[in-house]
Amino acid sequence: MSTSARRWIHRGLALASLVFVLASPLRAEEPPAPEAAAEAPAETPAEPGLQWKLGVEAKLHYRHSDDNSILIANFPIDVGHPVTLSTVDPGSHIELSTVTLVGDASWGENLAGNVRIDVGNLYDRNPTSTGKKIIVHDAWLRLGREVRPAVMPEGSGGYFKLGKFAHFERQNDRHLESWGLLSTAFNRFSDVGFEGGVELGRFVYAKASLTTGNPLFIRDPNALAGDNGTEARRPPAPFSEPKLGSGFVIPYDTEVQDVGNGSNPQTSVGLGFHFSDESGQNGVDVLAWGRERKLADTVELEGTFYGGDLDLLNGPFNTSRLGGPFSLPLKDDKKKEAGANIWVYWSGLSVFGQYVDQKVAGLKRKGIEGEVAWRFDLPVVWGLAGRQLFPHIQPALRYSKLEPKFRGGSPQFPAPSVRWDWEKIDAGLRVTIVEGIDVTAEYSKNEFILLNGTHRENNESLVTFRWKM
Repeated sequence: MSTSARRWIHRGLALASLVFVLASPLRAEEPPAPEAAAEAPAETPAEPGLQWKLGVEAKLHYRHSDDNSILIANFPIDVGHPVTLSTVDPGSHIELSTVTLVGDASWGENLAGNVRIDVGNLYDRNPTSTGKKIIVHDAWLRLGREVRPAVMPEGSGGYFKLGKFAHFERQNDRHLESWGLLSTAFNRFSDVGFEGGVELGRFVYAKASLTTGNPLFIRDPNALAGDNGTEARRPPAPFSEPKLGSGFVIPYDTEVQDVGNGSNPQTSVGLGFHFSDESGQNGVDVLAWGRERKLADTVELEGTFYGGDLDLLNGPFNTSRLGGPFSLPLKDDKKKEAGANIWVYWSGLSVFGQYVDQKVAGLKRKGIEGEVAWRFDLPVVWGLAGRQLFPHIQPALRYSKLEPKFRGGSPQFPAPSVRWDWEKIDAGLRVTIVEGIDVTAEYSKNEFILLNGTHRENNESLVTFRWKM
């Protein structure tokens, strides 16, 4: 076993020991599955003995993506024709993006587990046409009680979690099917490892994790990631027309495909303050967090011959660990993020905000993201099989902005969009037909600014029919 692996295990055991010493039962609920937190009650009494349930969720979409392309003037490889960045799959489409199998289990108040498996995985897989079509989205076991954002416990306590789980700074109660620029770039996918949390009284809490680290790769921030590094794009020849466009890509933390895939361990810490009323329905949560890891020389990803981490930033034909003839201006092999979150829940109002400041291989990038949603309960007018038809509606508005400072380096880095400033506005309305079935209609205005100051857009409409059982 390598020295770094032993060090990782020792840190994880130390973290576990700390949590076990401090852990005691808490009065707050376990965070619900992603996209369901806003619908969960503030308090769920624990049942004695083993409790478990299985479920399934499916999403059917109508998607319309604008048709746009931008010529890459300085593409570093001669493939016999002009090369462009282009919309992944323009036009109107009806598509089943994913079917998710869900399993939940608990034993009393202080032992719980969750498994979520995505089949299809259309909007997450990268490259879109050749990436993994089945992924384990989450799979974790937790000892102790974990407090969801803006819910205050009765006193001190803690938890320890092992497996594959969402980053603790991620917004899990999502009200739109699209993703903002920050949530795409920094915390869209779950990571694998250890996480622990401690309640320091009723108002202050701390969290820490030691995880594999999501590999750095590129994708379009709209619904489809795009095809980059597929066989159709392998230089220099043969070069065939790819099935899908490249998209207008940004660097982001992609799916952890395999444990020990070459990424280096990532350490994350957070310190927060929360307050809520006795019902747990109204509250405020503020979290400051940071994380860092060492970038790997390369990370192999399924479906693409591009490597992740430094290999991606170095560009093609790199001859050294840092830099190459078509590289971004890399300075080191560190990846660091520092950020702050706020959650506000008040009656039907839900507010989320996040700020992130990043340094990746010495390159600076920062951004903000904010979302406001309001759930309106509707009066009983119609019923179906003993359930109310159209029990509530929820409009939502999200704004996100991403500002990379990747100046310098080679002008022939093959993805110029990683240097552009981005702004994205997502607006939508979710209508619950009956509990477990809803429709979300939304529009994304996605604007980016080229290095010459030109403003361009790549907008998208999305209507999602979601069924949960």
